[in-house]
Amino acid sequence: MPAATHCPYCALQCGMTLTDGPSVAVQPRGGGLCRKGWTAADLLDHPDRLRQPLLDRTPVSWDRALGHVATTLRRLRAEHGPDAVAVFGGGGLTNETAYTLGKFARVALGTRFIDYNGRFCMSAAAAAGNRAFGVDRGLPFPLSDLTHADVLLLAGVNTAETMPPLAGRLAPTRVVIDPRATPTARDATLHLQPAPGTDLAVANGLLHLVIAEGLLDKDYLAARTTGFAEVRQAVAAYWPARVERLTGVPVADLEAAARLLGRARNAVILTGRGVEQHAHGTDTVTAFINLALALGLPGRPGSGYGCLTGQGNGQGGREHGQKADQLPGYRRIDDPAARAHVAAVWGVDPSTLPGPGVSATELLLSLGKDRGGPRALLVFGANPVVSAPNARAVEARLKALDLLVVADFVPSETAALAHVVLPVAQWAEDEGTMTNLEGRVLRRRRLRPPPPGVRTDLAVLADLAGRLGARFESAPDAVFAELGRASAGGPADYSGISWGRLEHGEPLYWPCPAPDHPGTPRLFTERFHTPDGRARLVAVEQPRVPAEPVDARYPLHLTTGRLLAQYQSGAQTRRVAALDADAFVELHPEVAERLGIADGTPVRVTSRRGSFTAPARLSTAIRPDTVFAPFHFPGAARANSVTSDALDPHSRMPQFKVCAVAVEPAR
Repeated sequence: MPAATHCPYCALQCGMTLTDGPSVAVQPRGGGLCRKGWTAADLLDHPDRLRQPLLDRTPVSWDRALGHVATTLRRLRAEHGPDAVAVFGGGGLTNETAYTLGKFARVALGTRFIDYNGRFCMSAAAAAGNRAFGVDRGLPFPLSDLTHADVLLLAGVNTAETMPPLAGRLAPTRVVIDPRATPTARDATLHLQPAPGTDLAVANGLLHLVIAEGLLDKDYLAARTTGFAEVRQAVAAYWPARVERLTGVPVADLEAAARLLGRARNAVILTGRGVEQHAHGTDTVTAFINLALALGLPGRPGSGYGCLTGQGNGQGGREHGQKADQLPGYRRIDDPAARAHVAAVWGVDPSTLPGPGVSATELLLSLGKDRGGPRALLVFGANPVVSAPNARAVEARLKALDLLVVADFVPSETAALAHVVLPVAQWAEDEGTMTNLEGRVLRRRRLRPPPPGVRTDLAVLADLAGRLGARFESAPDAVFAELGRASAGGPADYSGISWGRLEHGEPLYWPCPAPDHPGTPRLFTERFHTPDGRARLVAVEQPRVPAEPVDARYPLHLTTGRLLAQYQSGAQTRRVAALDADAFVELHPEVAERLGIADGTPVRVTSRRGSFTAPARLSTAIRPDTVFAPFHFPGAARANSVTSDALDPHSRMPQFKVCAVAVEPAR
């Protein structure tokens, strides 16, 4: 029977229908698909598919593999305490698996050390949204608003390569802020091209102009917000000429952008990784939220602020317990009422639940007995050897572990280091739910069962929990029902959503607190999720000294990003022949001429942490003070070997998007 499901890649979660046969046929459902979606089924029968557990690279039975894991975990916990064991999850896991992984860490292991790769993706925007609105949902409005807006501001967003089906649904008048002339920027009405790391100054400069030109929504500010007086005072220092000096964006372009936004009937401001993955990313997103609030956008149809979630379940993955400081329903783990509620659902004493852990980067860099950190790590749905910042240091910490367990369906670079590898089901072999970038919960339906020797994530966790003395559900519908009870009353309340309602095709957005509740496609129509119902504007400043300044030895900025044909660490997409793509280093022809570099010749990019090598690609799309590299590739071309692990103080987001480098011909 055909299966109506969703693409396994980005947070658009485009609908598709799968039909089994000699090869799996893919057809779009309710819209289009990008190249990655069309080829998603190619991995189901790939020759690299993991089909049997591995113990020290030797195939073994499931009983032996899980028995070894359980015995080692019990020993480490007995000798060193529950925090000797850690868990690292992923933003592509189903809601059911993300929920169970958080429960597994807190109940079966008793450890406070759990985080996930969504910390690398969404955390700055999440922290800014919580600070301003009292809640974090990537898009607090339905996707259709992006079509109905008169003007879109895309800050650090490249939809043409990261979400191609969305690019055709955007309003025609677009302002793009990006240090590169990406395909998205080239199609924009106006492209602002700031120096990497100066987006906060651009946002403050735009708000300065909105104020100066009388474009504020004063009634909205008075009725629905607090903090504007302090913000007005802060942005008074960001007059256009100063912002041009700080950022390189011409005054005329700043003025044109402010007028487009301020004079639009409906406008939407969207941020993406380009402005978020910085050591001051939360403050940068806050500056764009301030701009949206000053224009009276949030809560109005066709208007607002939103963040484009990256990973397939980046939204749901951060709502139900994978983050170090959270419990299901987007509750805080240090909130006594939240602990009591979730503990009651789990049938445990609240005092047995651990407290907050540390963020993904801090966790990974603390691993190993020589650092006094966790001595065992279980990884589900992530490949930090390629995707983490300062990746060589992370790789060294993984090698220092007593036990590394990786659950995956292909032999990723992280799995290659593991003591135990557990083969798990792919998206078309598993049932569950995903939550897309607009907060809508979607059913993932199975086309066929996993191959012999392969188990679902839920089955693995339930079996392992049982060996550690806990009883977990493994049926995804039962897990979702439990998730609903655990999330009830929280900011991300799923308690009114059921598989039955989803099967009947109801479009259900959280919060949905009761079985007869229609869900909430649009937040903030009457009040924000703050104690007084008002949004908070917060004064923020462009840092006077960057986290990592350029100097004579490292004179260029490196920024990283994605390619149309690849996804995340590339462990999946690099195995699809139709998605063939190569690593490269993009640099301006003027820089190349000065350094004696020809197009296509290998270059070495070196930072204070390491180096990588890839062919040069000369392009006037990049600023002369900046080079760009995609981060999907392993080995010598691993761009995250050089990226900075400096962390945002609010969100603990690593600074992927800018670091100081030197470029030279590779010898």
